[in-house]
This record gives sequence, C-alpha cells and structure tokens, in this order.
Amino acid sequence: MFKKFTNGCVRVVNRWLPDAFLFAVILTIVTFVGSMIGTKQTPLELVDAWGNSKGFWGLLSFSMQMALVLVFGSAMASAKICKRFLGAIASVAKDKKSAILVTTFVSTVCCWLNWGFGLIAGALLAKEVARRVRDVDYPLLIASAYSGFVIWHAGLSGSIPLQMAAEGGTEILGIFYSAPITDTVLHPANLIMVAVILFLMPFVNYAMHPDAEHTIIVDPARLVDEEERTYTVGTPAEKMEHSKILWAITLLLGFAYIIYYFATKGFNLDLNIVNMIFLFLGILLHGDLRKYVDAIGDAASGAAGILLQFPFYAGIMGLMVAQNPETGVSLAGIIADFFVSISNDVTFPMLTFLSAGLINFFVPSGGGQWAVQAPIVMPAATTMGIEYGRAAMAIAWGDQWTNMVQPFWALPILGMAGLSARNIMGYLVIVTIFTGVVACLGFLGWAMFF
Repeated sequence: MFKKFTNGCVRVVNRWLPDAFLFAVILTIVTFVGSMIGTKQTPLELVDAWGNSKGFWGLLSFSMQMALVLVFGSAMASAKICKRFLGAIASVAKDKKSAILVTTFVSTVCCWLNWGFGLIAGALLAKEVARRVRDVDYPLLIASAYSGFVIWHAGLSGSIPLQMAAEGGTEILGIFYSAPITDTVLHPANLIMVAVILFLMPFVNYAMHPDAEHTIIVDPARLVDEEERTYTVGTPAEKMEHSKILWAITLLLGFAYIIYYFATKGFNLDLNIVNMIFLFLGILLHGDLRKYVDAIGDAASGAAGILLQFPFYAGIMGLMVAQNPETGVSLAGIIADFFVSISNDVTFPMLTFLSAGLINFFVPSGGGQWAVQAPIVMPAATTMGIEYGRAAMAIAWGDQWTNMVQPFWALPILGMAGLSARNIMGYLVIVTIFTGVVACLGFLGWAMFF
C-alpha cells in the first residue's frame, strides 16, 4: 500500500510539475490574482508592489548571503580531503538499503551543520554511493540526499535563529526581539525533533525504494568526475598564486578574526560568521589559493538558479505583503491572521508552523519568510506569553518543511546529479508528510512539556 501511494505521487509529479523557473512564474501569477481578490488592490498597485525596490529587488543583500553560503559550502566540499572523506563514508554502503540509509543520514547531519555544505556534500556522497551500489534507484538516492535539507533551518546555519541571536536581536515594527541560540537551535525540544527525523527518515526513504522492474539505474557517464586541474608554476605571477606564504597569511588573518569573534561574542552564530568559517576552512583544505579560486569558480555555477529566481520570489513576497492603502490588509496577513485567530498558547506554534509551510510555497527564503510572518507572529507571541525562541522556530520549521515540494532549493543538487525536479519530487511528497507529522507533534510537546 505504501509503495503504491509513493508510485502514484511519482507519476503525478512527473506528469504535472513544470520547470523550477516556470513554477516561480506560475506562483507569481497565482499570488497576483490572490492579492487582488483578497486585498481589493488595483492591478497597478500590485504591479508596483511586485517590481519596486521592496519587491523584485528587495532581497539583494540576503540573496548575496545565501549565494555565498552555497558557493563557500560547495567549494569546501570539493576539496580533495573532503572527497576522500565522503568516499570513505560511501564505502559503508554495500547494498541499496545501506545506500539510502547512509546517504540520508549523512546529508541530514551536514545540512544541520550548514545548509550549503550539506546540499553539495549530499550530492557528492550520493554520486560516490551510486558508483559502488549499481542497483540502487538513482532518483530516490538523489531525493534522499536532498531530504536532509528538511532540517537546515533547525540547524546552525538557520537564518531566523541566527537573526534572533544577533547582538541586539532583530527589529520588527520598531520593537527588538531576541533569543539566544540555546532557546532556538539548541533547545531540547528542537533537538528532539531533529533527532527523530535524523534517525527515522532514512528508513522512510528506503521504504519507498521501487522494485527491480521500476528501478532507474544511473547512466555511468553521469558519475565521471572532471579531471583534476594541473598547474604550471613558472612565472612570478604563478609563483605568487601558489605561494604557501600568502596562503598561510590569509589563513592566519581569517582564523584570527574567527577566534576573536567567539572569544568576545560567545557562541552567537550569524550568517556572516558562518560564511567566514566555511570560506577559510575551504582555503585551508584546498591548501592553495589558486586551487581555491578555481573551486569558487566551479561552485558559482550552482548559484545560477538563486540569482535568476530570487528576484521573482522577492517579487512574490512583495505581492504577499502589499497592503491595501485604506484597510492595511495584505495577503500574507490574511493567511497568518487566520492561523493566529484559531490558536491558543498551546496550538499557536504548531499552527504558525503550518501557516509558514503554506507561505513558503510563495516565499521560499528564510529571510523572506521572516519578513512576511514575523510582524504578525512575534507581537502575537508577546500577547500570548509564548517564548520568542519557540515562536521563531515555528516559522523556521515551516520554512524548511515545504522546501521538499518546492523545487527552488533543489536546483544545485539536481544540476550535479543531472536530473530534473520532477524526477525526485514524488518521493519528497512522502518526506513532507512524515516531517510535517513530526513537527506538529513536536511543537505540541514543546508547549506542554518544556
């Protein structure tokens, strides 16, 4: 019965899911019409909200941070020592069951540490596993590698908890809200939810493995790595590019600041320090500045989807938050207010999670999600006496949850795997259902037992 349902999801997605960019275009149209009907604004007012500096171009700074997370994480994962490490992990996989279990588990851990690194490390690991286990279903293997991303916003690179933990907190409607990392990512309730997904999701993924007749075996040509670059060191310029002295000075400067940061500010991670850590770890592991420059160049192509689609999703966000000048009503406000209106101090985080999952279809960005929902959720949390960390994590969990069936963030791993979104999204529907149940029960437990 379970596999029949899974096969049905795969067939429906393969038939109906468009290209990821077209998906963004369709969402734009749906949001435009929904905003026009729900908020009673004119088409011209909504066109302005879509295309102005707070709409289409409203996430440029955050887009750059997210692109750097992906590029720095990818460059680090491409270092020879990382590849060897992933190869050693892949050698644990002896059959298709262990292939799915190992890939899911490792990618989930890596995404919890850093989402950009986790995405790329998961893809690299999946390819290493596919080389060793030839009868594993390749689309399911790649879906398993991506499924670890469902945990990223509950981890150390989550943008919402990092903003809450920033010095001075984050300003929302003139009020500053803050919560230390121990009240968000490292809170026992959050860690329990993460642990449940970490240890059970690998078995959920393996349960979806198709029978031999329907298994899709990877084309061996997809698993061939590019030849390692060779360098000539003859000219003064080339000697400087490969200079160990310049490499060491660069590392000394970077790690000196990182150590100083933690010594003076404690364990308060934000996106900038996370990016700095992975930047200088990448330089360290590549062992050569020229090699790292080339690794960055290779990794940058993975950010193409972010660069193309982020403005459209920023435009969608502009439509979602555009307010009727007379009534002050916005489409995002209508959705969030509805869930707030049917909540109490126990159900509020769970219903916030569900509303965040719905809004995430239209605003698949942690920063955008925060901008849309925080002005409604955080004041409501104050009124209900709910801890800011729990309220913020409800938004964060909703943001990561429906990424499984929102193709935007799957673009880098799909590019590396040579697949399209429709090849893996059918399997990820099941992951979405499973993690949704875990999160709903988790937030109810957070309210009642912590």
